[in-house]
Amino acid sequence: MQIQDLPYPDPGVPDARSGPRFLWWLFRNQLGGQLKSLAWGLLHFASVSALPFCVGLAIQAVVDRSGTRLALAGGVMVLCCAGNALGDTFLHRAAVTNWITAAARVQQLLARRTALLGSALTRRVAAGEVVAVSTGDVEKIGWFVEAVSRFTAAAVTIVLVCVALVVYQPALGVVVVVGLPVLALAVLPLLPRATRRADVQRDKAGRATELASDTVAGLRVLRGIGGEELFLDRYRAASQEVRHAAVRSARMWSLISAIQVLLPGLLLVAVVWHGVHLAREGRIGVGELVTVYSSVMILTYPLRHFEEIAMAYSFSRPSAKRAARVLSLERATDSGGSRAAEIPTGDLYDPATGLLAPAGLLTAVVCGDPDAAGRLAERLGGHPSEQGASALLGGVPLDELPLKSARTAVLVQDKDPVLLSGTLRELLDVPASGAVAAEDALAAAQCGDVLTALAQGSVGADDPMDARITERGRSLSGGQRQRLALARSLITDPEALVLDEPTSAVDSHTEARIAEGVRALRAGRTTVVFTSSPLLLDRADRIVFLHDDEVVAVGAHRELLQTEPRYRAVVTRETDEETAAHRDGTPAGRGAAKPLHDDRGDGPANGRDDGLNDGLNDDLSDDDVLHRLEEIEETA
Repeated sequence: MQIQDLPYPDPGVPDARSGPRFLWWLFRNQLGGQLKSLAWGLLHFASVSALPFCVGLAIQAVVDRSGTRLALAGGVMVLCCAGNALGDTFLHRAAVTNWITAAARVQQLLARRTALLGSALTRRVAAGEVVAVSTGDVEKIGWFVEAVSRFTAAAVTIVLVCVALVVYQPALGVVVVVGLPVLALAVLPLLPRATRRADVQRDKAGRATELASDTVAGLRVLRGIGGEELFLDRYRAASQEVRHAAVRSARMWSLISAIQVLLPGLLLVAVVWHGVHLAREGRIGVGELVTVYSSVMILTYPLRHFEEIAMAYSFSRPSAKRAARVLSLERATDSGGSRAAEIPTGDLYDPATGLLAPAGLLTAVVCGDPDAAGRLAERLGGHPSEQGASALLGGVPLDELPLKSARTAVLVQDKDPVLLSGTLRELLDVPASGAVAAEDALAAAQCGDVLTALAQGSVGADDPMDARITERGRSLSGGQRQRLALARSLITDPEALVLDEPTSAVDSHTEARIAEGVRALRAGRTTVVFTSSPLLLDRADRIVFLHDDEVVAVGAHRELLQTEPRYRAVVTRETDEETAAHRDGTPAGRGAAKPLHDDRGDGPANGRDDGLNDGLNDDLSDDDVLHRLEEIEETA
């Protein structure tokens, strides 16, 4: 695999049982590139290591006044220099190729796993950790995978040089053979401690990255509540911990580097001292002494690769462990399905709770537990992140369909939809039936003011559809993001559309218009809305109330307000005192405040009181209104 051939047509199925197994799997899957790097490395290191023999032969030829041997030594030296230049050039090329292709393979694997798991990924792994794995970790993994072949070439070269020295000059060669293993193994006792310190550094860096990612993502909210300084202080503290850990790790690696310099120097001194003693006795020639001396000096170059491979492994092991953890995550269901691809039609039914959404109707679901509502919404889309009974569409289990077919049949928009960066036209360019135009979807979602804001904020965009949206739509308010996401969902025109709190960040007037727009646009299509807003509930064809993950009431909004106290408590946010008053016959269905929303023009008061705007409480007295407003202020 060459760099220009990336991406891989198929990155393969990784061995994600552990970090070392994953590294070994990566190495085996680019064996061709590793062998190429090994061959060029052997040529490079052998050429460098042969130069001392050429120098020794040349000096001995001068001493012996032999022009023939001097010319031969010069010719061999030219060949060694050419081999060195050629080997070094193509070794670097092969090494960089192996590094980039290994990192690209890991990135492809992570991207595929992320796409396969979808929203389930961030429920099981922190978003910051996913970012850390897909950025810094892939480089360290690629570094180790690439360094293995260079280390192997260096180790083989050292062995060959030691054998050659023993054959060439046994008296000095034995000293070198005994000393080199000591050089190579002297740092082994320090490696576990260095590895632990590197692990601590990586863990602290990963946590700091997670904190930074979460802080940036929630900066708008943090500014709204005045908590940005608190989180910035936390990040400063985390970054200081990373700095201290990095300094401690660097100290250990500097000690290892110092040993790698000191011990070869001591070996060189020993060789020279012993060689001079042998030369005085006439047991070796000057050329032989120079050859052995030069060989020991040159061997410090391949010996440095022992330190590099140790560093690469210590840094890549925690990175590979994190990557393997993400890659080992599986869906609760088989994304391939056991049925043939089809798009079923009919009622949407969840056997776990008994929820039934009749075909062609707008069904509102009220659930007191937001987490349970989120799990149910995910289950209605098929292939959920947790094991359980499959939702049925027209009697067909969605979990048994291929994932693509299930997603085409039922689209689930969760309560925190993500807007990708790009133009509005690109945002709305999603797989769709073609029956709903972008203009109709935007109108139904009440996006007129959003289009105006985008056009004003984009230079040179005459058409609002060409206006650019920043990453995750951070330049927009929460209500604006929500409405654009709703328009995107409406354009797809699925057989069944599931919306989880689609209007929680808009004001009451806009919400009422959205309810009418969605109802009209989705006429004849199955739509399920998870909400507790009276404005949406009053316009639904059918309301299902869940309590303790079980359907306990079905009916119309006004009917359930009168007959089901638990439903009334969830929808109107009744206090215990008001519920007791209701039992005693005192009017209490006054509603309550909905949490304040963002400040980007989504309502006259940047918030709303559903109880005061839902049309059910027109008979409230002035004292009642003042009492309710006081409760709202206390809650805020």
